Amino acid sequence: MKASSFVPYALALAAAVLWGGPVQAQAPAAPAAAPARPRFDAQGRPLSDAHGNALRYNAVTGHVSNYDDAKVRPYVLPPLLVLNDGQPVTDAETWYKVRRPELLELYRQFIYGHVPATAPKVTFQVASTDPTVLGGSAVRKEVVGTFGDGPDAPKMHIVMYLPAHAAGPVPVLLHLVFFSTNLPAPESAAAAAPAPGQAPRRRLSEAGPVADILARGWGYAMVKYTEIEPDNKLGAIPPPIRFPGVPPQPELTRAPVGVRTLALAPGQKDVAPNEWGTISAWAWGASRVLDYFETDPAVDAKHVALIGHSRLGKTVLWAGAQDPRFAVVLSSCAGEMGSSLARRDFGETVDDMATGFPWQFAGNFQAFIGHWTAMPTDTHMVIALNAPHGLYIDGGVGDQWSDPEGEFLGEVAAGPAYRLVGKKDLGTSTLPAVDHPLIDGDLAFQYHHEAHVIAASDWQAFLQFAARYLQPAR
Repeated sequence: MKASSFVPYALALAAAVLWGGPVQAQAPAAPAAAPARPRFDAQGRPLSDAHGNALRYNAVTGHVSNYDDAKVRPYVLPPLLVLNDGQPVTDAETWYKVRRPELLELYRQFIYGHVPATAPKVTFQVASTDPTVLGGSAVRKEVVGTFGDGPDAPKMHIVMYLPAHAAGPVPVLLHLVFFSTNLPAPESAAAAAPAPGQAPRRRLSEAGPVADILARGWGYAMVKYTEIEPDNKLGAIPPPIRFPGVPPQPELTRAPVGVRTLALAPGQKDVAPNEWGTISAWAWGASRVLDYFETDPAVDAKHVALIGHSRLGKTVLWAGAQDPRFAVVLSSCAGEMGSSLARRDFGETVDDMATGFPWQFAGNFQAFIGHWTAMPTDTHMVIALNAPHGLYIDGGVGDQWSDPEGEFLGEVAAGPAYRLVGKKDLGTSTLPAVDHPLIDGDLAFQYHHEAHVIAASDWQAFLQFAARYLQPAR
């Protein structure tokens, strides 16, 4: 049974509402506060239900967010293992040679968009190397990737932490992040101590448990997603982001243009309806980072994990579906049009995504507003396209907007494709208990007790899961 009541942490909720970004709780949870007073929109409609779940009133279709399983309308998923001509897919060869290309084309044409042949080339240069960071346990390397060759060509910065004194190339966890590629500065005891009568302050960070990652003999790399493409309409300059506890990076917060602008043909003012939205652009950028890893002698490029949260959880799912070079993927709280079933009317919907974030998808995606069943795809298909590599998906009790149960059901429905290619599915069709991760198969899932975050327990479960796929090169 799905837990339905949760009092969100104030800062975590602020991050999710304002930016949809990830916040990792790195300290024990503070005691639950009293429920916040109800808030209303300009028309006097409540902005949340009795359990604190966000309500959205779609301006185009009039749809109101649903959080009641009893009100989920019946749905039928499009067949996963049936070819476009109606023939069944009964073997791995047919999956890889016929059905997989069919599904990729459907997603490129109608959901995320094609990457045009005019996408800019990316060149890389090592900007700095520091072998003294983290008490000498790591080498910090900053690599700059330049899109195109113009005088004002935009750049992305890959910040890497590699284990010091490694005997050879090491596996790397590549993390697409929202705010900062800097690791949080250690807090002094005085700063961390709460005032008398106050709950402990929660230190918030996107960064993974770098010390644990390095101790395993792996590297950790971060790339800020808006350095690949702004998270808004084509070519717009994103505003500087300020967030409590995240060091500002003024030199990295603004980009002149994104890669989609650079790919426009002469006289072209906008992307074509079947060309890339920002999710496709960010996924393309992740694969370009992997291109660089293949040239770096310190990196074992055949053992790279890809990590993303929220809209970046959608991104890594799509990147993993297209690029089989990634060994394992962590898609956190990807929700609607990511990891939760689109046809399941729970929390965020197709209508919400298409009207609220149209730039993230191909222009053709707009045709499905109010017509969800007309989509030729659903989430189980993009999950299945990640086979045969490992895929870990999580959802949170306090993030019903992302429909954690729908995320789990998406993996269940993708299981037949994993089994077809000789891999293990989740092993169950029953939603697991909270904080009991399923990590024995090649599909993995955790329903954590937190909200819209990569929880500390997710990191630990994912590292254990990823170890099967990130064995160092011999």
